[in-house]
Amino acid sequence: MIFNSFEFLLFLPIVFILYWYVFKALKWQNLFIVAASYVFYGWWDWRFLILIFLTTCCSYASGLMIERHEGQRHKQKAICAANIILNLLILGYFKYCNFFGENFALLLRRFGLQAHWTTLDILLPVGISFYTFQALSYTIDVYHHKLQATRNLPAFFAFISFFPQLVAGPIERATHLLPQFLVSRSFDYNKATDGMCQILWGLFKKMVIADNCATAVNQIFNEYQSLNGVTLFTGAFLFTFQIYGDFSGYSDIAIGTARLFGIQLMRNFNVPYFSRDIAEFWRRWHISLTTWFRDYIYIPLGGSHHGKWKTARNTLIIFLTSGFWHGANWTFVLWGAYHAMLFFPLFILGRNRKHTDIVAHGKRLPSLRESMQMAITFLLVLIGWIVFRAEHIGQACNYISRMVTQLHPCLPEYGKKSILFITALIFMEWIQRDKEHGLQFAPNFLSPHSRRNQVLRWSVYLCVSLFVLIFAGTQAEFIYFQF
Repeated sequence: MIFNSFEFLLFLPIVFILYWYVFKALKWQNLFIVAASYVFYGWWDWRFLILIFLTTCCSYASGLMIERHEGQRHKQKAICAANIILNLLILGYFKYCNFFGENFALLLRRFGLQAHWTTLDILLPVGISFYTFQALSYTIDVYHHKLQATRNLPAFFAFISFFPQLVAGPIERATHLLPQFLVSRSFDYNKATDGMCQILWGLFKKMVIADNCATAVNQIFNEYQSLNGVTLFTGAFLFTFQIYGDFSGYSDIAIGTARLFGIQLMRNFNVPYFSRDIAEFWRRWHISLTTWFRDYIYIPLGGSHHGKWKTARNTLIIFLTSGFWHGANWTFVLWGAYHAMLFFPLFILGRNRKHTDIVAHGKRLPSLRESMQMAITFLLVLIGWIVFRAEHIGQACNYISRMVTQLHPCLPEYGKKSILFITALIFMEWIQRDKEHGLQFAPNFLSPHSRRNQVLRWSVYLCVSLFVLIFAGTQAEFIYFQF
């Protein structure tokens, strides 16, 4: 079941009504959330439920076993490691089995050995990387005494399977999300209405921006060998906003939906295309994954406390792991390495933590320097997205080569309508860059008079709603479902 489907349009209000008006006790609310989440996830394929059930049970049991052996650090370490290995083996089999098999066979053939790999027909479970990492965070946090192991089985199942963020994040930490299922929740009208606004904004980004861009992007990447440089740049530009509208739109819908049920999820995107360097971009893009890698891989490896060479090594590991997390293709690894190379100069010069504030804070427009920094960063990110989108490294190299050599003075042939929608998106996100989402308005938005302000706000809501209804593109599956 996907957020921009008719099924979800029926599913959400039914679950909302039953959650608040029938299952009022905490235990029953949690059990109902689990049931609803399993229906939501099993809508794709009921067999997916077996894996998430196994992951949940193993992680729940590992937490209790770690706590039971308090004081026996070697046993706790073995239990934690066993659960991590088990979950990664499951993830590795479904996501990377064919990749490793094919590349190992290719390596053997390079040495003159006869080796053939029969590609296995493995169905990749939707969102397996997301809920696996979320489950791992629980076991690791219990092991490091950041969290007590819970005995509340319904709450733990709800934490792993909570349907708004189950298949594409945000990847929540056990220390943040699990405690919310252990305390009673009450309906908050203001949070719920803000959640509805965030859902609307997410639908706009997905259905109007991403889905319209997808049509042109697919055509351009399929025919790139016969197109000129301007058109190829247009395709890369549109994909840059397709993947942003698709993924950040999903996160907005997930966060807004969770607020309807009294649950607060972490922010996953913070206007990343207004970044002034690559380091700032990664603090604003897919925040839940970036911080997960930081806390559970980068810091345990030593972080930045053992000299520049080891820090550079740890940074490279994080970027390569991030690339490989996205899929079983060398293009993703190259994409991660590319961003690492962009990050290293900032790290060497000690400028990787320079831009931690909001760009042009308190001003309507950025300075010329800030504008140039954002433009350069955006262009570097755009080039990386070409590698990310390509089917193989050869296609990525050819695409970029043609884009910079086949230059002809002409207007883009594709995506003219999408560019207008992107302009509206950029405008809204710029004026709202200090807010949680594009439709979160301050009390004095555009007008100091409350009644006039209310009319203006509802005019914006109506306009965005009409855009979603009238200009929605051909429905496409969320890109990050494959990861």
